[in-house]
Amino acid sequence: MTILFDLDGTLIDSTEAILESFAVAFETFHESVPDDETIKAQIGHPLDAMFKSMGVPDALVWAHVDAYKEHYRKISKAKTMLLPHAKEAVELAAKHAILGVVTTKTALYSRELLEHMQIMHHFRTLVGREDVTHPKPHPEPVLKALSKLKADTKECWMIGDTPMDIGAAQAAEVSAVAVSCGYADEHELLSHGCRVACNALEAVKIIVES
Repeated sequence: MTILFDLDGTLIDSTEAILESFAVAFETFHESVPDDETIKAQIGHPLDAMFKSMGVPDALVWAHVDAYKEHYRKISKAKTMLLPHAKEAVELAAKHAILGVVTTKTALYSRELLEHMQIMHHFRTLVGREDVTHPKPHPEPVLKALSKLKADTKECWMIGDTPMDIGAAQAAEVSAVAVSCGYADEHELLSHGCRVACNALEAVKIIVES
């Protein structure tokens, strides 16, 4: 069996680092900073898509992304934490399955964070934004992780906190369990036809017991 995890809102809480890095990016270009709720509503999408949705012109999007990343890397370890029961979730999952991470975060930064949190060794692969052409909800990130792991979609599960995670899993014909501890409303997650757990540990228990 294979279990793939999303990161933000599923295993980690990097909200403070994300909000601060967006603020720095907008301030770098002397622009007003969107309110926190506007930014949080977009978490889970790729950074370029997030900046576009907040009104940044196409010609300036990647400069904003670069400003964001430069600051994020400096503060991410200090301002990111594991969500409650996330470590236990990974440890339990590792006893029953091969594990991977599928995220729209930069893979390099994601590995650094998980190594800092001392759980990266549980994961056989990590697919980040720079590893794919089409991010979630496209199935490419999930399918790429499965290809690296030589895993069968019929024996794979995805755990994530947004409709993008669930959509990517379903498009890849992979079973999914959503968690309500992240950035999406529980009702919205339920509307996608998957089971919803309160956190990653409960999601892993659902998978193991199935």
